[in-house]
Amino acid sequence: MPEIGPTLREARMRARIDITEVELATKIRAKYLRAIENEEWQLLPGSTFAKSFIRTYADYLGIDSRSLVEEYKLRYERPSEQELRTVSPGLARDRRGNRTSPRGGGGGGGGAPRWAITVGLLVILVAALYFIGTRGRDDKGSNTTPTETQPIARRGGGRRAASGGGTGAQTQRRAAAPTLAGLRLIPSGDVYVCLVDQDDRVLIPGQTFAAGQAVPLQRARSMRLTLGNSNVVMRVNGRAVSVPASSEAVGFAITTRGATPISGDQLPTCT
Repeated sequence: MPEIGPTLREARMRARIDITEVELATKIRAKYLRAIENEEWQLLPGSTFAKSFIRTYADYLGIDSRSLVEEYKLRYERPSEQELRTVSPGLARDRRGNRTSPRGGGGGGGGAPRWAITVGLLVILVAALYFIGTRGRDDKGSNTTPTETQPIARRGGGRRAASGGGTGAQTQRRAAAPTLAGLRLIPSGDVYVCLVDQDDRVLIPGQTFAAGQAVPLQRARSMRLTLGNSNVVMRVNGRAVSVPASSEAVGFAITTRGATPISGDQLPTCT
């Protein structure tokens, strides 16, 4: 069976994606992502959030999220209240079959209270863990909103599956979509950079960067970019984008969906 944390970490490192880029794209706090990779489950705010975080993280990396979530359930999840209710009638029949005292005898009534108390304590424990998990959500609402929505969408999709509906998975994907686009530039030679956001506010003011010089990571709902040439490695939303070879200015429109080439009057000038 796959190891959950190492599988996610190795997939991220193979793709050369920084943990901060995953945080930006999935809205899951970096401390929770590291806890998942290290399998420090006690640092996560409950089992429901853990499964949702694993599913979102795996989907972002393009690996099988279902097998990782099932592995988590198998290893770490306690029985649900429904499973306990399914088991309890069988326990009651076993108890009645094992009684040796006649009905109404002094020693025959002690079995039922013991198993009933045990089942009751287990139900209380599961409910308490769920309550602690929901109260332990992070103050940063953007981190928890998508992950709370995903399990609800998944359950709703399951109910509609019998009638041919398939909107549950679509709702889950929409809930996990990032709200800000991210741009990282790595110069491989001298390159001119002009970058503005959706309101034409200048983010990089027509500056020339040298090879290896650090260019700050930029984030906005959408951006427009002008490059003086192709001497640059570009990553948009954590994914590499090919810059066509050119000795003249090239441009891109950048959104949460990726980068689209632009030209002419669409190119920002930062003047």
